[in-house]
Amino acid sequence: MRAVQIVDGAASGGVSVVDAPEPGDGAQLVIDVRAAGVGFPDLLMSRGEFQIRQEPPFTLGWEAAGVVSSSAPASGFEVGERVVSMALGAYAERVEALASLTFPLPAELSFEEGAAYPHNYLTAYAGLLRRGRLQAGERVLVHGAGGGVGSAAVQVAKAAGAVVYAVVSSAAKADLARRAGADRVLRADAPWREEIVQDSGGVEVVFDPVGGERVLDSLRALAPEGRLVVIGFAAGAIPEVPLNRLLMKNLDVCGCSWGVLATQPEGVRDAGASLNAWVREGRVRPLVGAAYPLGEVSRALERIASRRSLGKTVLTLAQAG
Repeated sequence: MRAVQIVDGAASGGVSVVDAPEPGDGAQLVIDVRAAGVGFPDLLMSRGEFQIRQEPPFTLGWEAAGVVSSSAPASGFEVGERVVSMALGAYAERVEALASLTFPLPAELSFEEGAAYPHNYLTAYAGLLRRGRLQAGERVLVHGAGGGVGSAAVQVAKAAGAVVYAVVSSAAKADLARRAGADRVLRADAPWREEIVQDSGGVEVVFDPVGGERVLDSLRALAPEGRLVVIGFAAGAIPEVPLNRLLMKNLDVCGCSWGVLATQPEGVRDAGASLNAWVREGRVRPLVGAAYPLGEVSRALERIASRRSLGKTVLTLAQAG
């Protein structure tokens, strides 16, 4: 089968489309991949810079949308079922998956939209509802709201009944944040913190996949007893938090990855069921910004590296749609 692999190590040759071994016997699930999500963690993996390290050769990707081609009796899935999964090695025609990290793909979504679904929306769900303890009627500031995880956070926050302030870096990303449902969109190169404080007095939750120099202003934008949820560091720099800022307003700072949901046996599938209900109600719909065939994976990763991505970038395989 075709797969995108790091063959000799990230420093020596980048990604290659190769003939790779089929998934082995005894897998809980095997998924015929129709589309795969491309995100910042994939870029870091391709460079050998992600916290999960694999020895080459290994297949990139960990967001798959497709059709179950084989399943163990206890998996809870049937052959032919449309699913999405967090499965390492998703940039391939077939991938082995765990049932606990897989949930149904709603009929309302295409495979390309499905590939934009699991990582971003599970991260948004975990960050806002579990770690951020978001309540209906609260105010949320979302950084990077024109990207994949940021636009997902806008939609999840709105579905949960929040008022959403979106911070973006370009006019095109501002348009996408509005499409996602943001109540107010602000530019990162403008005095966004002052505008938020003047407008609202401060937000209860900040969802931040960007990091860098924005963190101090994010703390200043929080209302008393507010929560800053750290999702990632797309800006590159890992900031230091001045603890006196937390003390003065009784603030919380917490980290979050989607994997916190997997600490409970049904955590991912329960979150998937909640997200799917919002899909059926029309509150959640992944925004696909660009789709590339598997053979153009380098272009897809470069789109992420250049920070030009609007919404989610995906790879498509045969029969996608």
